[in-house]
Amino acid sequence: MEAELSGFDVDAPRWDQRTFLGRVKHFFNITDPRTVLVPERELDWAKVMVEKSRIGAMPPGTSVEQLLYAKKLYDSAFHPDTGEKMNVIGRMSFQVPGGMVITGFMLQFYRTMPAVIFWQWVNQSFNALVNYTNRNAASPISNRQMALSYVTATTTAVATAVGMNMLTKRAPPLVARWVPFAAVAAANCVNIPMMRQQELIQGICVKDRNQNEIGYSQRAAAIGIAQVVISRIIMAAPGMILLPVLMERLEKLRFMKKVKFLHAPLQVMLCGCCLVFMVPVACGLFPQICELPVSSLEPDLQDTMKAKYKEPVPFVYFNKGL
Repeated sequence: MEAELSGFDVDAPRWDQRTFLGRVKHFFNITDPRTVLVPERELDWAKVMVEKSRIGAMPPGTSVEQLLYAKKLYDSAFHPDTGEKMNVIGRMSFQVPGGMVITGFMLQFYRTMPAVIFWQWVNQSFNALVNYTNRNAASPISNRQMALSYVTATTTAVATAVGMNMLTKRAPPLVARWVPFAAVAAANCVNIPMMRQQELIQGICVKDRNQNEIGYSQRAAAIGIAQVVISRIIMAAPGMILLPVLMERLEKLRFMKKVKFLHAPLQVMLCGCCLVFMVPVACGLFPQICELPVSSLEPDLQDTMKAKYKEPVPFVYFNKGL
């Protein structure tokens, strides 16, 4: 047992993160919605296990399976930069239960203006908390910036939804059902960059292959944030584009017309089925640790690397966030 643990690196990913399939497996593991129900004392146990494993001070009798479970809980509940426990609603493992309810109701209650405004507001409040929780902790954001980000994203979502609802009044019913997705996509393009604006202003930390810090790059921050925006939109796309088509057909059935009170729960359940797969797939689209050619860095950082390293360094690396 000790021989097995001696070669165990608790910080090393279980699956190859250079491949899409390996990243999807990784995120299936840490976005498992069941971890939301794990009690606080078990999460604290997982943190202690991970920290002890890092210094090689594991309790006698500890198995690899226990360490893998502790790592799963730690990765799902603790911030990768600070090691602090994240709020439950902001964790990526809460994306399925939280997202399925909000998305399901957005798709169901899209006809009346008050419902559109309310659910877009709820969704952007949820997104703002998720974006803040999963931000790069090395780039702090002030309360004023958070408030501005929240108000701007919410206004964008509501304005997009209300405007498109008015434009699609005479359009086929299916077109109106796609309005929530358009609003969500537009808001994501605002919410995430606004919430992480400090990274765009000050840059994000870039390192060499040996994890030595080189400096802060605004270009790396822009690439990382753009990838997160794309991932979040793709995460929502299948449920918010395909489910309206399915519900449009189902609601025409005689049985469904008699049980209208089941329409909303059905949409919530179907959204959950989509998100169970789409959360890890979307998170795994791009590597968590991104590789950037040195030639793409700012000129001053390129000069720093030339002065610091005797041999040319082709790439630098940075954490794009989630």
